[in-house]
Amino acid sequence: MTAEMVAPAWMHEQITAEEYESWSEEQCAGIEIVDGMVVVSPSASKRHNRLARILANSLDAAAGPDWNADTDFDVRLQDVPLTNRRPDVIVYRADTIDVMPTRPEHVLLVAEVVSPGSETTDRIVKVDQYAKAGICFYWRIEQAATGTPLVYTYLLDPATKTYRDGDVFAGVVKVAAPFTVEIDLSQV
Repeated sequence: MTAEMVAPAWMHEQITAEEYESWSEEQCAGIEIVDGMVVVSPSASKRHNRLARILANSLDAAAGPDWNADTDFDVRLQDVPLTNRRPDVIVYRADTIDVMPTRPEHVLLVAEVVSPGSETTDRIVKVDQYAKAGICFYWRIEQAATGTPLVYTYLLDPATKTYRDGDVFAGVVKVAAPFTVEIDLSQV
C-alpha cells in the first residue's frame, strides 16, 4: 500500500462540529458528515451536475425575493453526533444567506439527483434524515433509462416527521407549492 492510499487519521475518528468548522472549504468539499464520521462522495457526472444546476436556477428564478436556491453547501441536520448533508439543490430563506451553518429551519426544500452508488442513501437514508430534521419538501430526481429524468416529490407530515408521496413528474416539473414553477429537465 502506498502513502497516497492511506486515508488521513481524521477519516477514522468521529468529528465534532467545532473541528469541522475549523476546516478549510477545500477539506469540506465533496464530503458529508454522518453521525460524526466523514463520508466521501465520488465526483458527480456532468449530467448529474447539469440537472442540479438547471433545477437550482429555475427554482431560484421562481422563488421570489424571500427564497434562494443554490447547490453545493452543507445543511447541518444535527450537532451531536455531527450530521452535515450536502444536498444537490437547496431552497433556503433569503434572509439566512450569511447565517452559518445552514440549519433545517432555514431550508424549505432539498433535492437529490440520484447517481450510481447513491441510490440507497438518496432513496431511503436522506429521506428519513431530512424528514426528521423538519425540512418541508424533498425532491428525488432519478436519471431514467429513457433519458428523461423522473422527479419524485415529497411533502413533510409534521405530526409524524415523515414524508408523504407527492406527484411524480417525467421531464417537466410543474408545481404550485411552495411557489409556482415549471422546469423542463427533458433535454438534459
